[in-house]
Formats: sequence, structure tokens, C-alpha cells
Amino acid sequence: MRTFLVVLAVFALLVAVAVAYVGWRDRRRLSSDDDPEVVRAARGERHRRVAERQHAQSDGWNRGGHGFTG
Repeated sequence: MRTFLVVLAVFALLVAVAVAYVGWRDRRRLSSDDDPEVVRAARGERHRRVAERQHAQSDGWNRGGHGFTG
């Protein structure tokens, strides 16, 4: 019974450490996004890349949706 309690305590400690680390990391990441111009530029670049990727994937399909024409 005591072995089970020790294992349970170690598991609870590991979960608590993981939750604390993720919270600390997220707070640190949010504080580095203080410059709204940098954030806006990064979002614009991300949206541009997504749009390019979607366009490249749909280039080979014809307008009627009847298969790959390229």
C-alpha cells in the first residue's frame, strides 16, 4: 500500500511540475509579444504562407472539381 502511495505522490509531483513549467513558459512567451507591429507583421506573413500553400495545392484541380488536370 505504501508503494502505491509513493508512486501516486511522484506522479502528482511530476504533473504539478509540468503544469507549472507550461504556465511559466506561456507567461514568458506572452511578455515577449509586447511589440504590436512585430506581432502584426508575423501574423501577416503566416497568413500569406498559408494562402500560398492552399493555392499551390489547388492549382491542379479543374474548376468543375472533376479531378486533377495537371
